[in-house]
Amino acid sequence: MKRMLAICLLAAAPWVWAADKSAAPRVPAAPAPAAAALSVSGEVLETKDVDSYTYLRLKTAQGETWAAVPTARVKKGDKVTVENAMVMNNFESKSLKKTFDKVVFGTLGTGKPGAPQTAQAAPAAGASPHGAPAKAVEAPDAKVPKATGANAYTVAEIMSKSTALKDKPVVVRGKVVKYNAGIMGKNWVHLRDGSGSAADQTNDILVTTTEEAKLGDILTAKGVVRTDKDFGAGYAYKALVEEAKLQK
Repeated sequence: MKRMLAICLLAAAPWVWAADKSAAPRVPAAPAPAAAALSVSGEVLETKDVDSYTYLRLKTAQGETWAAVPTARVKKGDKVTVENAMVMNNFESKSLKKTFDKVVFGTLGTGKPGAPQTAQAAPAAGASPHGAPAKAVEAPDAKVPKATGANAYTVAEIMSKSTALKDKPVVVRGKVVKYNAGIMGKNWVHLRDGSGSAADQTNDILVTTTEEAKLGDILTAKGVVRTDKDFGAGYAYKALVEEAKLQK
């Protein structure tokens, strides 16, 4: 993963974000989901709660839009401001079984001057905002034997052969050197196995999963390679492994 912004997140963010079981550093940027906004204010027209997050349909000066924030006590008619906002296009929420044309991820703020906010944020324990992962502690690298069996690759092999492996299943074993939970509904795990080089950024792979891990764990991840993913706000990755299942 591109050298993560702060997610981690990094490996990114907001935190953004335990979380909606739906829906993220070195890299050439791929088309960004959309330009990031500082804040979005409006009246709550509808709410939908999922694990650790609340989706809000807002009436804003620019029209209606959906937003997602850590679980909050919000009701129809409340005036709210979503701060640290990041826009994602064509965002799929598996929990809601819905794909949003556009959704704004962020955290509830204090509202615009003269329009006090009535909603009270109630972030779930351990949750971080969508999009801005809390700074993660790093563990030292370690030499880890390559996974065995079909579709087994080292971290360096996945990073260097990402184009050929795009959308294909892989198995990789490594040490968790960075870990951020609850970002955009997933946990972000950075694995290293001693292969590759920091100079060409082939020694670290980002794995996203709904399963938990701990810094320093040695584990095997089975998932699908995705390439040129740009989550916005500086979180872009040449290659990563998504929809991963973890095994120690």
